[in-house]
Amino acid sequence: MVTPAGRSWPTLFQRHREGILLTREEKKEEIKGLEDKGEVTTAFRELPGKWRLVVYIIGIAASIFHIWVNTIGVMPGIYRNAVHLGFILVLAFFFYPLLKGKPQKGFGFDIFLALLACVVTLYILLFEEELHLERGSVPIMRDYIFAAIAIVILLIGTYRAAGPIIPVLSIFFLAYALFLGKYIPGVFHHRGVALGRLLYRMYLTDEGMFGIVCTVSSTYVYLFILFGAFLLKSGAGEFIIKLAQALTGRRVGGPAKIAVISSGFMGSVSGSAVANTVATGSFTIPLMKRIGYRSHFAGGVEAAASTGGQLMPPIMGAGAFIMAQWTGISYLKIIAVAAIPAVMYFLSVGFFVHVEALKMGMKPMSKEEIPDLKKVLKEGAIFLIPVALLVLLLVRGFTPTYAACVGMLSIVVVSWFRKETRMGLRDVLDALYIGARNSVSTAAILICAGIVIGIVGITGVGVKFSGMVIELSGGHLFWAIILVMLASLVLGMGLPVTASYIFLAVLAAPALQQMGISLLAAHMIIFWYSQDANVTPPVCLAAYSASGIAGSKPMETGFAAWKLAKGLYIIPFLFAYTPLLFEGPVYAVLLTAVSATLGLLAFTVAMEGYFTRRLFLWERGLVGLATIGLIWPHPYFRILGFLIFGSVYLSQKLAARRGALRTAG
Repeated sequence: MVTPAGRSWPTLFQRHREGILLTREEKKEEIKGLEDKGEVTTAFRELPGKWRLVVYIIGIAASIFHIWVNTIGVMPGIYRNAVHLGFILVLAFFFYPLLKGKPQKGFGFDIFLALLACVVTLYILLFEEELHLERGSVPIMRDYIFAAIAIVILLIGTYRAAGPIIPVLSIFFLAYALFLGKYIPGVFHHRGVALGRLLYRMYLTDEGMFGIVCTVSSTYVYLFILFGAFLLKSGAGEFIIKLAQALTGRRVGGPAKIAVISSGFMGSVSGSAVANTVATGSFTIPLMKRIGYRSHFAGGVEAAASTGGQLMPPIMGAGAFIMAQWTGISYLKIIAVAAIPAVMYFLSVGFFVHVEALKMGMKPMSKEEIPDLKKVLKEGAIFLIPVALLVLLLVRGFTPTYAACVGMLSIVVVSWFRKETRMGLRDVLDALYIGARNSVSTAAILICAGIVIGIVGITGVGVKFSGMVIELSGGHLFWAIILVMLASLVLGMGLPVTASYIFLAVLAAPALQQMGISLLAAHMIIFWYSQDANVTPPVCLAAYSASGIAGSKPMETGFAAWKLAKGLYIIPFLFAYTPLLFEGPVYAVLLTAVSATLGLLAFTVAMEGYFTRRLFLWERGLVGLATIGLIWPHPYFRILGFLIFGSVYLSQKLAARRGALRTAG
């Protein structure tokens, strides 16, 4: 969904379409001039000549294949995953060049790599059955050679599409399994695995690159990315932004609240923090700056709000699909229990926005800038039908893949309700192509992460890591969660969100379960903490994308987003110690949600030192105590927290009224 340079698909697609207006000679001249100056920062290659049409057709074919194989097509899982791998790697080698500063160089070699990707795919289709049925699962030298080629080109393709971290980690785990474990003392010592056995397990079975994560990628993830591409291509993105404007434009700090609400809506259809940042931030960030928000704060608001996109049902990030497949918990249940915490997160970002607006004395937007709500709903409410249909199908028990496919068809149908949004054949083909292109980075990460997961299973390192977490935490759940949070913080500095979730789910989820919390709670805690990869400096793609739009310093924007996203760290504790995930009576869930939301507001006030006016130091201390009380999972503490917080609020209001009377007198 995002290139290593931090550019999301809307920007790239716009450049692609605009590039059609240039002649071939003009394109060559422009690219050569940029290469000479070393100013090409995009990792996306401008495809030469007829290759653009070839790749366009490949992208469409990839999307059609995934729709077919997940609806009416019948194909063994390993064959489907192999074809998925082939499409992803071919597109990766065409889209992402080896040399970022000179994207046009080495195109011939990339064609060769794309052909190799086709070869290793065909090898599975042609010889997998022979290996297991005729040869009794006994590999021969030819199997080992193709397995080695497949692993190497997967590492290269993932490096191209998603950066070096995942391939480097995969190489480390491969080395650990082969020989490195022999030299590591203590609990992580491992005597090693034979090279032939490792190649066989990674390529010719469903334990490595064609394992459970690849299955999730070739089914749920691809189709929901494609669903988002169809929805946004139909014009839903513009409707989402206008709806947010109409709802919040008249409020203090309206543009920042537009960012929060539009990112929540956009996240419910795209599931990508960076795509949300670019799609909504190109509009909301300039508006925030115009009414007085500082550049880095405006960018931080957009990044923090967009991070919540992967927490917001009905279409959450790729990690949610992996969670459903991994745990056996239905995707419907996951999105149902995720709704209240997601709303709480967006409210926590909104609290920071509101308090900042009050501190700066901001005014609402002018009436001329705010669209009419009735008109917006009249023109765009049809875009809610596909999302509503998607949820209805999930509730009725249909599979997420089937629901996504029906949802795509419904998008095309409802687009014909209005002339301005009507999707023709070219629009449908464009959506199929965009969906394929958007899938490349995420799919490459998931498939490559399958190597790590496979090796964790072979070596038993996951059990060892879980034992270490339990030992370091002294068997206390609170400290175990802190350790998981710190681990996610470190992983988030180098890994994208989905990869961070996969690593923590493999290594830490068993430890949390052994301490008495449910399977759902353990994975939701890890899923939430993995999201900080978008807002954790020094590597935070959503914040960096926002800084590019805001014209602010990337690190400054990153730290602003990190502060605004503090709900990401607080709310997961509620999963472990309260029934917030509907692991108790409904009244208890609602009381927890209300009390904790007030606690998040109190936390914001204490952090910012401002409520209706600036707080004295002792008032900030009281509000800090109120925060703990409101979040603490005990009714007496909640009541005490509410009384303290309410007292501070009333004292500020009375002081403000006395001041107003003195001024009037």
